[in-house]
Amino acid sequence: MDNNTRRQVLNLLKTSRGQIDGIIKMVEDDRYCVDISKQILAVQALLKKANLKILDQHIKNCVRQAFTEGHGEEKVNEIMELIDKYAK
Repeated sequence: MDNNTRRQVLNLLKTSRGQIDGIIKMVEDDRYCVDISKQILAVQALLKKANLKILDQHIKNCVRQAFTEGHGEEKVNEIMELIDKYAK
């Protein structure tokens, strides 16, 4: 993963962590359920964005290299397994 993408992913994950801490406090403080749910959706969006950045780098680097080395089918299968989990 290139340094720029690594930095972006780390920032997204750290922001998510901070938001999760905030959500925990909201639950502890017995805040309004809809407000808690909205914050959970916001964290899910951040995690999804981080995951897509990681997968983008994987496809552009690892998968591309695997095809040039003659074992791309294995990488395609890995990606398909992830897509299957992602779609559920």
